[in-house]
Amino acid sequence: MDKILLVDDEKKLMEVLVAYVKQSGFIPISAYTGTEALKLFHDKKPALVVLDLMLPDLNGEEVCRQIRRVSSVPIIMLTAKGQLENRLNGLQLGADDYLIKPVSPKELILRIQNLLRRSHFGTPLGKIFLSKSFWIDLEAEQVFRNNHEIHLTPIEYRLLSFFVRNPNRPLSRSLIIERALGYDYEGDERTIDVHIKNLRKKLEEDPKSPKLLVTVFGKGYRFEVIP
Repeated sequence: MDKILLVDDEKKLMEVLVAYVKQSGFIPISAYTGTEALKLFHDKKPALVVLDLMLPDLNGEEVCRQIRRVSSVPIIMLTAKGQLENRLNGLQLGADDYLIKPVSPKELILRIQNLLRRSHFGTPLGKIFLSKSFWIDLEAEQVFRNNHEIHLTPIEYRLLSFFVRNPNRPLSRSLIIERALGYDYEGDERTIDVHIKNLRKKLEEDPKSPKLLVTVFGKGYRFEVIP
């Protein structure tokens, strides 16, 4: 059974989430502070993290930032802040999904199930070399440059996998959502831009002048295969 790390300082909410997570066949791990969350993350190695932004010591953004330095585990952020800017900021830090409080436990479980399913997306195709020092191992779901792994979030990997399967053709944002992320994806076309921006930071030598993930003005994006 997959372990789910739940991070929130609201004890009543935590009790409800733990019950729903356990009832859904997962193993819940509870943390009430950011420091405790990071320790449990490294000790227990959860399959997914549900992370509140407002914590009493380290805030959720810092916890997310530290997790993303070492892992691409799926992260769902919880917050009472409903502004689009907060949502986009969470995605820029590497979160995969975002829920506004008060949280529906049933909806959270569906989000968890969807993200875990997406993290194993795609038919293995073996290794694809983008250059002598830069390649994608689609069977192992890993990306390497100069023999060092580039850690991608599940959504970032899912997007990259879709681009690799559709090289040198313009792909609209709506098509990317439909084919790569599915109709149950909760984001919109603007959040796709955020994920592409994050991918460029990890994949491009110069993210401001991308050579792989190229913008096709008025259409969307194109994945360039470099000869």
